[in-house]
Amino acid sequence: MSRPTLYIAITNHGFGHAVRVSSVAAKIQELNPDILLIITTTAPRWLLESYFPGDFILRPRAFDVGVVQADSLHMDKEATLEKLREIREKQNSLIAGEVNFLKQNRVGLVLADIPPLATRMAAAAGVPCWMMSNFGWDFIYRDWGGEFDEMADWIGECFGKCDRLFRLPLHEPMPAFPNIEDVGLTGGNPRYSNDQIREVFGIESPMEKTVLLTFGGLGLEAIPYHNLQQFSDWQFITFDAGAPDLPNLIRVKHQQFAESFPILPRPVDMMPVCGRMVSKPGYSTFSEALRMEIPVVSIMRDGFAEAAVLLEWLEKYAAHQIVTAAEFFEGDWGFLHKPLHPPRLSDKLDKHGTEAIAQAVVDYFKESD
Repeated sequence: MSRPTLYIAITNHGFGHAVRVSSVAAKIQELNPDILLIITTTAPRWLLESYFPGDFILRPRAFDVGVVQADSLHMDKEATLEKLREIREKQNSLIAGEVNFLKQNRVGLVLADIPPLATRMAAAAGVPCWMMSNFGWDFIYRDWGGEFDEMADWIGECFGKCDRLFRLPLHEPMPAFPNIEDVGLTGGNPRYSNDQIREVFGIESPMEKTVLLTFGGLGLEAIPYHNLQQFSDWQFITFDAGAPDLPNLIRVKHQQFAESFPILPRPVDMMPVCGRMVSKPGYSTFSEALRMEIPVVSIMRDGFAEAAVLLEWLEKYAAHQIVTAAEFFEGDWGFLHKPLHPPRLSDKLDKHGTEAIAQAVVDYFKESD
């Protein structure tokens, strides 16, 4: 008898989508190890494996473009539009090729975050398509106007064929989706104890003077590390492989730490020992910080509609500071000496989105038996 098979399609943009889907995939595997996972993404295998240790089939394919970027803040709209047009022109052949694959592998359900074509592929293969996200690409592109409006309309039509959307917190309304189910925050849980992290990395600074610098999979081109010399009694932590060797900067990816851990720590593993995290707007980073209740200092990001939505939710639910790009790149980081703003609302967000989505998938296969 063939195993129940889940096909997971991940948007071709940064690392955040891969991170949140991987946490869900890990939970599915924990709840029912018999479900075969086929992960379709251009994200690197090491990133997926850092979130779930079990077996999966990696299918390196891209069905959307997201936004073409040089780093986490700088976007290339022209290249994005060109790539979008190319995908739209090729959509029939992309769909046909994947429909054959879905049928040959007896896929029972498609879960997507959040390539629009996944809905058409699933429909053509006769299987349901569920999606999970806090925004749709139509929302991003429509904000740019002009020729992107047509692309937003096409993407909205695709999303209209989604059978079930798990809408994550930090979301825009997502009106293109006909069947919306709100769930809680998603993300990984720390793999190592705080004591182990402090000991291996030699963290002796008090929590309020320990700062995590993390800017997603694409990083930032020019983090002004020279500012760290003004905080000699503080400890900073970075995942930037190109960061300079400074006395108060821990470079997590440095070879010397690799031997101490079976899997190198991720930002979520470092968060609990930090008094704050400095980042750019990104769902997965914000979500994991909110789950760990770590204060967030975020740089503003212009021209990307999701950023304003994320910052609005951040102000409501997290201890926070929002700084301009000029304050971050050209200033002396004096903002670190200022008090954090408390969350505007006293309510806490539900932290169990990962579990809710995973349980729904497991239940679906149980009922399909």
